[in-house]
Amino acid sequence: MEIKRDMLIGEILSKKPESIGTLMSFGMGCIMCPSSQMETLEEAAMVHGIDPNIILAALNKDDKEEAEA
Repeated sequence: MEIKRDMLIGEILSKKPESIGTLMSFGMGCIMCPSSQMETLEEAAMVHGIDPNIILAALNKDDKEEAEA
């Protein structure tokens, strides 16, 4: 499943739970925050001062590697 910048953090976590480690590696402890149910990946990245494209690349990296295998 490809993660997109307009997806809610809660949606990402429910559809791709393995993304928790990636989000945490960027300092995004929002996975435990109630606002994760209403905040998009892009919004959360901006709050944390992180370029959402960098997070997207990391979140989608595993899917691309599996597809190439």
